[in-house]
Amino acid sequence: MNQFQGVNTPLVTPHRSGCSPDLGAMTELIDFVVAAGIRAICIGGTTGEFVDFSMEDRKQMVARAAAHSRVPIIAGIAHPTLEGALELAAAAAASGARALLVMPPYFFRYAQEEVREFLMRFADAAPPDAPILLYNIPAFANEISGETAQELLRSGRFAGIKDSSGSFEAFIRLKALRAHHRFTLLIGDDKIFTEARTQGADGVVSGCACVLPELLIGIDRAIQDGAPNRAQALDRRLREFIAWLERFPAPVGIKLALAERGLPAGPEPVPLSPLRLRLAEQFREWFRRWLPGVLEEAA
Repeated sequence: MNQFQGVNTPLVTPHRSGCSPDLGAMTELIDFVVAAGIRAICIGGTTGEFVDFSMEDRKQMVARAAAHSRVPIIAGIAHPTLEGALELAAAAAASGARALLVMPPYFFRYAQEEVREFLMRFADAAPPDAPILLYNIPAFANEISGETAQELLRSGRFAGIKDSSGSFEAFIRLKALRAHHRFTLLIGDDKIFTEARTQGADGVVSGCACVLPELLIGIDRAIQDGAPNRAQALDRRLREFIAWLERFPAPVGIKLALAERGLPAGPEPVPLSPLRLRLAEQFREWFRRWLPGVLEEAA
């Protein structure tokens, strides 16, 4: 799984009116992040707003991305049912996805016993030639607790985990487990990426890297070059951007920034309030002033 070391990104999904994906615009975004040096791309993750799209749309998105991309595709196959997740997994593997990103069921709440059962049964029936990455994102789905994550990873059925809990303590526990059971440890929260990567995380699946790949790759390069002061300086720039993103619903801020970089994101599926529209204009003005200096510093 070394193919995912460093900076990976979950791509936003450009929308057409009527809540269908714009596959042509999606390939334009793929070309943008690949040209910047992204290691792998996740299609159909949370940043990609997978809940907006039908099963067939999601299959087509992964198939188009796998056929077009020069870097590996991680297929987000989250679904509230086991059968749905397996159907998406089979289609993704057949399309050439290099890994499957599976989260526990979302919306309805289940105990950890059900979370373990769901994920183990998924592993039993998933395509054998596509490594499975666990996806812990408790803000949007049932949590994979620390104990559950350790049990699943010890089983040897899962190639790794993308932890989007934002908990540095959770990272430390997973890192300790990795000393005894080898797996890929990816950070899913940009706020802890720099410190976690410095302390041994394999990489990040970064929503910010969808629009600012140069900045995340610059941080990673500084860490690998043993330049902590430069990494911290760039991390401060990343935190400036995140502070703005947190003022919008996810992933609205990322899509606003993409538009400022001349990249397609399509219409918002949920209309913004007048207050948020005014805030969006302030963000655009700030981003236009902020971006050139950041790109220069990250180069």
